[in-house]
Amino acid sequence: MSDLQIGLIILGIALILIVLLFNWWQDLQVRRKMQEHFPEREHDPLMGGSTASQGRREPGLGIRPPEEETQADDAAEVDSATEVVIDIAFAQAVPSASLHAALQSLLKPGSKAVRIFAEREGGGHRARLRPGESYVSMQLAVQLANRSGPLTDIEWSQLWTAAQGLAERFDGAIEAPEQDEVLSRAQELDALCAALDAQVGLVLRLQDVLTVAEVSSVLKEVGFLPYGQQLAWMSDTGLPRFTALLDGAPALDAPSASVSRVDLLLDLPNSPADEQAFSRMASVGRDLSRRLKAELLDDQGHLVSDNSDQAIDAQLLELYGKLGQVGFEAGTERTVRVFS
Repeated sequence: MSDLQIGLIILGIALILIVLLFNWWQDLQVRRKMQEHFPEREHDPLMGGSTASQGRREPGLGIRPPEEETQADDAAEVDSATEVVIDIAFAQAVPSASLHAALQSLLKPGSKAVRIFAEREGGGHRARLRPGESYVSMQLAVQLANRSGPLTDIEWSQLWTAAQGLAERFDGAIEAPEQDEVLSRAQELDALCAALDAQVGLVLRLQDVLTVAEVSSVLKEVGFLPYGQQLAWMSDTGLPRFTALLDGAPALDAPSASVSRVDLLLDLPNSPADEQAFSRMASVGRDLSRRLKAELLDDQGHLVSDNSDQAIDAQLLELYGKLGQVGFEAGTERTVRVFS
């Protein structure tokens, strides 16, 4: 390369630098003039504060915008006293639709209910999967005991195997307590609940066979209301105090079927605490016995005596108190999960 060529290259670079410096100087002059006409304010009246220290806020009336509502944590959490948890951490966030499809076989291993909890990508606790989200980890919370008994080794193995399959499918790491510890906790919870469980029944033995429709009509006349497939005597809280079974069945979809007996059932843990739990049911039973021309019997087949109402009320109220003392308030969601 000749000296002339080198000199031209140097001259070109110098001209470029001069142009850049000139443009920078002009830009600086323009900025100074703009600041003189529009000085920067410490508090922007349109933003509600300094833009340097406060993020932009959408106008509203104290209602969170949809983005914040979507990210809000769910209130429900694992109940460590009645559930055992298998944790699964995913290598990559898993879309809700993919996770939902994979979880269908996990919802009820054996006879024990399983609740699903998940941690959302970007933060957020979920008690149910939501469309359009992805999750970085999840918990499978299985009920330790219910009225069918404690969680068994077979039920635990089924859940563990299914959880392993889920972890392998989404390249996840799995963690859970040892089986012996799980089964021991299950037996302890079952023993505790068995000592507090109580169901009290009365039987209306009809003199004449009636149809479901006829008996249902009388039940509704005295105050029973539909509750799922049952007829129930409802409390002010919207929970049934006791229910009616027609020939031992709750279904009301066969109005022409024959009925020879009606059972009134007070499910203590699943009904709200009541100082007159038994006497209330017995009073309704006596009214029905007159209307249906039936004998009112206890669950041992003996005629119900008026003199026993208050004594049984006192016994049941004591049981309500014991349930509350160990954390199982009658009629609450937690109690219903265990006593089901």
